[in-house]
Amino acid sequence: MQYDTTSHPCQNKHKSFLRNRPAELIAKFLDDKLRAGNKGTSEEELEGTLDKVLVLFRFIQGKDVFEAFYKKDLAKRLLLGKSASIDAEKSMISKLKTECGSQFTNKLEGMFKDIELSKEINESFKQSSQARTKLPSGIEMSVHVLTTGYWPTYPPMDVRLPHELNVYQDIFKEFYLSKYSGRRLMWQNSLGHCVLKAEFPKGRKELAVSLFQTVFGSCKSCPKGGMWRMMIPFLFNEGFTAPLYRIKVNAIQMKETVEENTSTTERVFQHRQYQVDAAIVRIMKTRKVLSHTLLITELFQQLKFPIKPADLKKRIESLIDRDYLERDKNNSQIYNYLA
Repeated sequence: MQYDTTSHPCQNKHKSFLRNRPAELIAKFLDDKLRAGNKGTSEEELEGTLDKVLVLFRFIQGKDVFEAFYKKDLAKRLLLGKSASIDAEKSMISKLKTECGSQFTNKLEGMFKDIELSKEINESFKQSSQARTKLPSGIEMSVHVLTTGYWPTYPPMDVRLPHELNVYQDIFKEFYLSKYSGRRLMWQNSLGHCVLKAEFPKGRKELAVSLFQTVFGSCKSCPKGGMWRMMIPFLFNEGFTAPLYRIKVNAIQMKETVEENTSTTERVFQHRQYQVDAAIVRIMKTRKVLSHTLLITELFQQLKFPIKPADLKKRIESLIDRDYLERDKNNSQIYNYLA
C-alpha cells in the first residue's frame, strides 16, 4: 500500500519543503538508529522509533532519494558488521514493503539474501579440498559474494595486496567458479576490513582496520609514483598502550564522503530520467497523438517524484532527437508517436 499525500490537507502548505533533502535526512536518521553502538536503547524502543519514522516517511516526496541513501547506508552496516540488530533491520524492510510494495524493497531484501548465502558459501569453502590443502596458514578470510543488481555501485580500486591475501583470493575464486560456472567475480577492495593481531611490549592487541590500512601498514615505505609521492617511514611505537583489547581504527569506512553523497544523488537523478523517458514512451505509445499540455498532465499523474515542467520538456526534446517522437508538421504543440 502506498500512502497518497495528494489527499492530505497539509500537502499544499508544505509542498516547498517536501523535496529531496528530507528524504535523505530520514535515511541518515535511520542509519544512526540502526547502527551498532546505540547503547541504552532496547528492542522495544527501537521498534517504536521505526514506527514514528515511518509516519514521517509517508509525507515525503522523492522516495527514490530515500531508497538510494538507505540502501547505501544499509550496505555499509551489513558488510562492515555495524548493524545494531538484524531483526530490527528486517523489521524496517518489512514496514517499507507494506507501505510501498515489494518492488520498492526487492533490492534491499536481495542484500539480506546475499549475506545469508555468503555464510553458506564460506562454510562450504572451509570444508573444501582447496581450503584444506592450499590455503596459507596464519590468516582467516571471510568473503561476501554480492549480486551486482542488489547493491550500490562501487568503483573498482586496484591495490597491491600482501602475497597471502592474493593466494587466498585465487583459491576462493577457483572454488567458487567450480561451483557456480558462468559467473564472474570482481573484488571490491574498498569494502574490505581486517583484524590484525599485534604484539606490543605492554600487551597483545587486536586492531580493527580497513583493507587499505592493512596494506599501508604492511609496507615499510611507499615508492615514488605510487599512492604517496614521498618516501614515508613507518615506526613501531613500543610504548603504545590502550585500555581496550580490540581497537577500532577503521571508523572512517562508515563515514559518508562528499563524493559518495554526490554520486548517490546523481544516480537518483539519472534513474529519474530513465523513468520519465519510459513514462513518455508508454503514454505516447497508447495515445499515438497528444498535445504538449495533455502529455505533461499525464506525466504528473504517473510520476511519483517532484519534477519541473521544464525538465519534462527537456526529456521530450531528447526523445524527439532519438526519433521516438516527432512534432506535428501543422502544430508544434502536438506530438506524434513514431512506432
